[in-house]
Amino acid sequence: MAFTDRTSDTSNMFDGPMSLVKERDACGVGFIANVNEEFGTHKVVQEGLHALDCMEHRGACGGDDVSGDGAGVMTEIPWKLLSEYTSESCSRPGVAQVFLPRDEERRNAVKKVIEDVCAANELEFIGWREVPTDESVLGEMARAVVPSVWQFFVKNPVRLFNDDASRDGFERTLYLVRRRIDVERANRGLVWDDDDGEVYIASMSSRTIVYKGMVQGCVLPQFYKDLTNPLYTSKFVIYHRRFSTNTVPRWPLAQPMRVLGHNGEINTLLGNLNWIKAREASKISECSVEDLVDYDNTESIVQFCNTQDMPSALDPLVDEGRSDSANLDGVFDLMCKSRHRAACALMALVPTAYRDEPALKNNPEIVDFYKFHGGILEAWDGPALLAFSDGKSVGASLDRNGLRPARYSRTEDGTVYMMSETGVIPNLDEKTIVEKGRLGPGQMISVDLVTGEFKDNIQIKSEIASRHPYGEWIKKQAKYVNYLPFPEERSYDDNGATFAQSSYGWGIEDIGMQIADMAGAGKETTYSMGDDAPIAALSERPHTTYNYFKQRFAQVTNPPIDPLREGVVMSLAMTLGKKESIYNVSERGARLIHLDSPLLNGAELDRVKEMAADDQGGFKNVVISTRYDIADGPEGLQKHIDAICEEAARQVRIGVEVLILSDKADIDTLKTTTYIPPMLAVGAVHHRLIKDGLRMDTGIVIETGSAWSTHHYACLVGYGANAVHPYVALETVKQWHGNKKTQNQMKAGRLVKTTLSEAQENYRTAVNNGLLKILSKIGISLLTSYSGAQIFEAVGIGDKVIDTCFIGTTSRVGGMSFEDIANETIMMRADATEKKLKLVNYGYYKPVGKGGEYHANSSDLARALHNAIGLDKNVFGEKREGLENGGVKPAVAANYDIFQKSLSEGPIANIRDLLDFDSDREPIPLDEVESVEEIMKKFCTGAMSLGALSREAHETLAIAVNRVGGKSNSGEGGEDTLRVKDIMDVDENGDSASFPHLSGLKNGDSANSFVHQIASGRFGVTPEFLVTGKQLEIKMAQGAKPGEGGQLPGPKVSKYIAGLRASKEGVTLISPPPHHDIYSIEDLAQLIHDLHAINEKAGVSVKLVSSIGIGTVSCGVAKAAADVIQISGGDGGTGASPLSSIKHAGMPWEFGLAEAHSALVNTNLRGRVTLRVDGGIRTGRDILIANLLGAEEFGFGTIAMIAEGCIMARVCHLNTCPVGVTSQKEELRKKFPGTPEHVVNFFQFVAMETRELLAHIGYKSLDEVIGRADLLKGSESQISRIAKTKNIRLGDFFSGVPDVRENRGWLKTEEGGDKAERVHINGFSSELDREICANEDIKKVISENSGKASVAVKIYNTDRSTGAMLSGDIARQHGNRNFAGQIDVTFTGSAGQSFGALSLPGMNLRLVGEGNDYVGKGMHGGEITVVPVEGVQFAPEDSSIVGNACLYGATGGDFHANGRAGERFCVRNSGAFATVEGTGDHCLEYMTGGVAVVLGSVGRNVGAGMTGGLGYFYDEVGDFEEKLNKEIVKMQRVKTNEGEAQLKTIIERHFKKTNSQKAKKILDNWDEELKKFWQVYPPSEAKSPLVKDAIAEELLRVSAAAPIGEACFLPDGANFSPEQTSRCAD
Repeated sequence: MAFTDRTSDTSNMFDGPMSLVKERDACGVGFIANVNEEFGTHKVVQEGLHALDCMEHRGACGGDDVSGDGAGVMTEIPWKLLSEYTSESCSRPGVAQVFLPRDEERRNAVKKVIEDVCAANELEFIGWREVPTDESVLGEMARAVVPSVWQFFVKNPVRLFNDDASRDGFERTLYLVRRRIDVERANRGLVWDDDDGEVYIASMSSRTIVYKGMVQGCVLPQFYKDLTNPLYTSKFVIYHRRFSTNTVPRWPLAQPMRVLGHNGEINTLLGNLNWIKAREASKISECSVEDLVDYDNTESIVQFCNTQDMPSALDPLVDEGRSDSANLDGVFDLMCKSRHRAACALMALVPTAYRDEPALKNNPEIVDFYKFHGGILEAWDGPALLAFSDGKSVGASLDRNGLRPARYSRTEDGTVYMMSETGVIPNLDEKTIVEKGRLGPGQMISVDLVTGEFKDNIQIKSEIASRHPYGEWIKKQAKYVNYLPFPEERSYDDNGATFAQSSYGWGIEDIGMQIADMAGAGKETTYSMGDDAPIAALSERPHTTYNYFKQRFAQVTNPPIDPLREGVVMSLAMTLGKKESIYNVSERGARLIHLDSPLLNGAELDRVKEMAADDQGGFKNVVISTRYDIADGPEGLQKHIDAICEEAARQVRIGVEVLILSDKADIDTLKTTTYIPPMLAVGAVHHRLIKDGLRMDTGIVIETGSAWSTHHYACLVGYGANAVHPYVALETVKQWHGNKKTQNQMKAGRLVKTTLSEAQENYRTAVNNGLLKILSKIGISLLTSYSGAQIFEAVGIGDKVIDTCFIGTTSRVGGMSFEDIANETIMMRADATEKKLKLVNYGYYKPVGKGGEYHANSSDLARALHNAIGLDKNVFGEKREGLENGGVKPAVAANYDIFQKSLSEGPIANIRDLLDFDSDREPIPLDEVESVEEIMKKFCTGAMSLGALSREAHETLAIAVNRVGGKSNSGEGGEDTLRVKDIMDVDENGDSASFPHLSGLKNGDSANSFVHQIASGRFGVTPEFLVTGKQLEIKMAQGAKPGEGGQLPGPKVSKYIAGLRASKEGVTLISPPPHHDIYSIEDLAQLIHDLHAINEKAGVSVKLVSSIGIGTVSCGVAKAAADVIQISGGDGGTGASPLSSIKHAGMPWEFGLAEAHSALVNTNLRGRVTLRVDGGIRTGRDILIANLLGAEEFGFGTIAMIAEGCIMARVCHLNTCPVGVTSQKEELRKKFPGTPEHVVNFFQFVAMETRELLAHIGYKSLDEVIGRADLLKGSESQISRIAKTKNIRLGDFFSGVPDVRENRGWLKTEEGGDKAERVHINGFSSELDREICANEDIKKVISENSGKASVAVKIYNTDRSTGAMLSGDIARQHGNRNFAGQIDVTFTGSAGQSFGALSLPGMNLRLVGEGNDYVGKGMHGGEITVVPVEGVQFAPEDSSIVGNACLYGATGGDFHANGRAGERFCVRNSGAFATVEGTGDHCLEYMTGGVAVVLGSVGRNVGAGMTGGLGYFYDEVGDFEEKLNKEIVKMQRVKTNEGEAQLKTIIERHFKKTNSQKAKKILDNWDEELKKFWQVYPPSEAKSPLVKDAIAEELLRVSAAAPIGEACFLPDGANFSPEQTSRCAD
């Protein structure tokens, strides 16, 4: 049955938490506060609205290009405007802002409910007011669903005579009544699911009010006429502009919420909601929820009553159907109502990374606060800038990673401005500003709305933390289980251990690969070539339950974290015991057992058990066995799950605080029993205890033999475990270490020699680091937040299992029952009667031949394809001489049929193997179908980098794809400029002097990749690289390891590769995860804007990896002005990746492609983008299925490598590829057998097969059937091939693909043109750039390549990527280094994001004012200077002047800023010389070259991952050492004359350029001040004469503008020789 024969309403495609599958957002947010007037001023409101308008680019519009994603303001209630509703007896009534239905009958019915509920709760009704609005200014989509907006007013209940001065009692009553109204409305059936069904109370308070809607920022005051009324006054305004990934307009989703304006995403949401539900369910109180008025009773309700599960009294506190912002707002609101100060509540909910934080060393009370609250409350973790107000104060707080920009200014009249971007207040006089600052990671500011007092981070937190003696409580009550020595005695003999291992699903590979690497080297196994084995749900082999779960990861809407370089913000600490209330803190809250890691060895588990004694804490524990008799059969599994849940609940009720779920047994018991898979056990118990309100009363420890991989631990913790004792894994480490083979390898030096204790510690280290990596890829910092967060998607698990054990987890195609799981568990057991037991080699990772797991990309498949395309792996180099056609044999169609049949008739490996065609037409003649040539134009190669591939392989692929008119891809790392021009020197033998290493060339061939990729490492990304690409691809994720950075092992970094990547030969290159300038959807939009600016003719593609929620992410990417979205499957990848990432992260592309296409169609955005897909595509059948699911272009990765000679040796990461495809070794590269013709032959075969299939289904072209999922059906014969797939239901998911048989308009642009040719063009935000580029003097200098031009212009924060267009114009004509002219541009004002991005030599940009994030991003040359305006009151050296991630990926140029930079300064700088006067955290991270001088204080984690270049740091206070990451770099005083000369000269230049008084002070007392400088250097610079006294082989460089290896820019009177001075460039 075709999928569209079912109604899409039955599809589960978009089932799941709203914040995951339907709605993600980011935004610009800020506040303004001035308390000088009693009722505030209208000026504050006006400035807030101006700021909102100036952040329009941080928002987005819907499918009609007019309806905004949301904008709003929160203010004080404008009492002057609403004076007619006040009186002497009630000067501050409660005011509610309400969205009501447009239909009058519905509206009146809801009004009646509101009035009745208010009356029932003693709130005397004053009246209704219809809010004046103008619907004509709305976009079509917003106008279709616009609510009727009203206000109602109520008096303070008479019974609240004892209310406090701040009206907290009245506020609690209003809060509870608001939650009661929705309950009563539902009771009366006044809930509608249509365009006029929205009922929502935006605010209900006697202090604050919210005006918001689905509008652009500039439209908000046009729509709400109140906002422009001079009587609308307020002491503060919080403003918010939203960028949503979804475009189905819903007015309540606009922000601010009721107490928060949130820019960010909560990555831990599902876990947070589960824990809040558990916490609420555990509250016990005698208070009456019927009395919402009495002061004491309402206080009791919010502190002690379950406000989640009272459907007859209050609407739920949290709900999966709400956005993450709305849920956080709800919890924050409740905490504020329960007597938490606003700042205190936010400190607890979104804590800073307090561990080892140098900034808190003098404030132990703050550290104690966080320790205490970290034990009782899981952090709401994720990137977040939160503006908040409870009506008593207004403030802002930043997440622990600092992954949102936040700047603030204070003026002489006491006004405080906080904003996502500086410069949003256009008429603000800089000379009135007394302080400019920024929020760093985890920091907070606030303004008291009564006194006007401004409080900084330490002041706020110290006051809050000093309210209770947290340190004393912790000292008295907390217990600690620190790391204890690993026991060395064995639990089983070798035979017993092997039987236990087999019982728990172990295979030979798990010991030989995973345990060997983890215990031997303390790290996870690294592997390559992606995952070509069937997913567990389709495998004919048995799998552990873990393998049915795929880890989710961050992409676009929130960033992954970097566990390698930014681990200082992460923690694996866990707790056991009963968690007390967060609403009413007391000493009991400190009574917990603290663990350093979730992995417990035997001694540590024993220590936990000992704590049951009264004198050890009295933490009662119990062991519950999860084993049951084999004789109980498959049906016994569910029965015993129910039994352990009952027993767990019973034990907790009688006071057990540590539940130990154990499958441990002696050998005799192992032989007669089986076990509940630990994932099922912990998940079922966890959810049962939540349901019973008992989960907060206990911790759960899993003692299991079925956990050894990092993925296993992540699954167990993710579904509720607090700790794991992996007794068989630790036994296996002992077994492996004592094995004769292991000991011999240690003696021979092939393994590092370790003791048994060291091997066990290594194993724990590997697990811990692996867990940090898994947390980081979804953007979570704390394991306590990951615990119970269920951040997985299940593939092949049935509904009954999900509903019992994994409630809330997405499983979109059904699958295994409890009986199936029980059977599969038993299948893995060894035969206990065998005398010499051996583990099975399942071949899950490496192909093992007969009996092992199927692998699609086998050596047999490679041989079959080579036979088809005429490739002989033994013909290469000189062996081609004299052979016909250079040794390329004729292609043989019959052999291609053999290749194709080996795949189609092989075991089921992919979701698409379960699909079949179901056409609505008769077949047509083949000659009516579009040509092979037309089909091949839609072919692309995957993004395989030059470095992962050899030069021969990379260039051969590019030439082949370019020959057929497809799109080759550079991958990460740049390309040689030699490849830009067509090859025109080919002789009759197909050889070229320009490319002597290649064979089979033709004149006119092009080795220039069509697509040039920009990845997080920015390797090789220069202006010339960007302007020579026809399409520019942003790599957000890669299939082999989504959520992680790239890696190129040192042996593969040859001199040639290092030159392209501006790095050091032989030094391993690690790309950070994509978070430095792509940490939200609006920041991705900015990077897209940068690329459109430098190359307006190139489209921009964004590479994503398939995962649940990719549909709504794709909508955001389309709205961010991308031209192409690539959906990669989770199985791809050629380079080095952690084995657990290859196997357990990312979903099949069939799901991701269908979801992305469907979401884009549903939101009218499909016409904006082209969809490309890749990941294991090998045949024409794959092409057509992808086409029917929505793809317009198709990428080939591994199979394309096979087509040029790869034999699937699977040693890519080792640099030992025997045929030179993935090696940089010269002797192996010479064995490369491929030619472009081989690859072209393969593409032709695939295109021919595609033609034949099109003819078979009766269609003439691929374009005719794009998105036609109605032509697909599930293949019953395929689904029934394996017992475990019998319950797979593809229709549940694929029926959600929209029926587009009639709707084909999205195949063309809005103007009816070819979508593949359309490129988005930057709008007003590039107008300043265009104006500069159009200047005749500048054009003349560029065209003549000589002379000088000078321009002066004003700049605003809405002018973005300024300078990039100019750089593009220069690069197109002169490349990176050949421009001989000079262009000076002076800007005055506040520059928007990416000022000076990608600048080139000859460009001198001077900014008088300030810059935002990404100043100098990708800078390649020239000069950027940033100085404040003259006459300012604030001290520039103490003030922020540029934002975060400045000089990210810079490859050259000189930068000077007279002020401080934000976080992540000079990340991945490989050539720029930069001087600033202070920075935030993570300065010089991943730096590989250049010089940075910092003349002020810095944040922590300086120099993490720095492998090249130098840093000089001025340390006045003497605290620099504790802020340095010493993993790689070292620090010393400036020891050499060369180092001193370099530093002094740079500072002199800085003074000359900026008139910095800090620089002057240092220079005026040079001999003394020099002693305060530290020089930071990595090992690669240790022998430099700048670092160590040595004979200089190169002359001193003090500027990036110098010729390489030349001395330059020497000051007057410097102590250099006349020869050196004569070569000076200045």
